[in-house]
Amino acid sequence: MSTQERLAQPSGSVGWSLVVPVKPAAIGKSRLAPFAGQHRTGLARAMAIDTIGAALACPSVTEVLAITPDPESGAVLAELGALVVPDEPTGGLNAALGHGCALARARRPDCAVAAMLADLPALRPQELALALAAAQAHPTSFVGDAAGIGTTLYCANQGVAFAPRFGGPSRAAHLSSGAVELLLPTIPSVRQDVDTEEDLHQARDLGVGPRTDAALSALLRPVDPGVD
Repeated sequence: MSTQERLAQPSGSVGWSLVVPVKPAAIGKSRLAPFAGQHRTGLARAMAIDTIGAALACPSVTEVLAITPDPESGAVLAELGALVVPDEPTGGLNAALGHGCALARARRPDCAVAAMLADLPALRPQELALALAAAQAHPTSFVGDAAGIGTTLYCANQGVAFAPRFGGPSRAAHLSSGAVELLLPTIPSVRQDVDTEEDLHQARDLGVGPRTDAALSALLRPVDPGVD
């Protein structure tokens, strides 16, 4: 499939610019360290690549801006078709997302912008499309995570101020900002982020992407006791 075909928009839909922050794999997903051990770095990178790969396949997404200082991840994401923004500004996650939004709107002034986390390894393109279609009805909206505490997706429609509040109990923060929670029963893969071993097993039950699946297979492969 060509880039032009992949980015074609359904009739009447908003073309979304999607901003995805990707931490350096060496420091990403630290809470998985007790489970993943030496495989944590590879697993974190695999989840981010699968997440962005699925987002690029979403018919509602015009472009994906990957905000990352990780050159190895960035090279792979650029090959997939993401626009890689290598420098994350100081000020934390929300400042980095704001930087991505500013770049997206400089490129496409009338675009709607969404921010999504990079730890959704079971993400399905059509489920993301359902969430973005629902977001068209509201100035700002969001998808809460499976635990009901955090946020996985924040959306600001065309011409609307982009003010994500990721971090900690961000579901409550987004509600208090006036953003509408998108309570769709048909988007479990958009809600299933991964911070813990239990989250990872739940994502695997949904069906993770190929890189995450390969990383998990290597991690869970039985060790031959006869091999030193």
